[in-house]
Amino acid sequence: MALSSGDTVPDVTLTTLTADGPTPVQSSSVLGSGTVVLFGVPGAFTPACSDTHLPGFVLRQDELKAKGVDTVACTAVNDAFVLGAWADSREVGDAVLMLADGNADFAKAAGLDMDGSKFGLGTRSKRYAAVIKDGVVQWIGVEDVPSTVDASSVESVLDHL
Repeated sequence: MALSSGDTVPDVTLTTLTADGPTPVQSSSVLGSGTVVLFGVPGAFTPACSDTHLPGFVLRQDELKAKGVDTVACTAVNDAFVLGAWADSREVGDAVLMLADGNADFAKAAGLDMDGSKFGLGTRSKRYAAVIKDGVVQWIGVEDVPSTVDASSVESVLDHL
């Protein structure tokens, strides 16, 4: 069953890239305190993810903060090096915490995994965005079509804050 409003975020190990290299972090730790906007993408460097989804959250970070968001985080079923390179290429800086879900553990635990094998992608995350307060999902928008950025857009998130 997919993560929905009222659910606690799954507690799994994710990876973030730091100056010291790939660093494991617990999802309950990085997503469990304050107001967090989490968005999941099918893959770094893919067209809708790179051209629309990620840039929207970077460009409108001030509006998110003004509405009380403490952390904006992105997860993808890629390794930390890929997410680091993607963040660098899109000039993310510290606007978005990039969380690598290399084995799709978070996506599966959240019920937000999808089979992208017919596109050569294997198991991936569905495209979604969620507002989380102190580890509990307040709202989540999941796309029916992976290449669409509507229900999971920064505009949709701003409407639900």
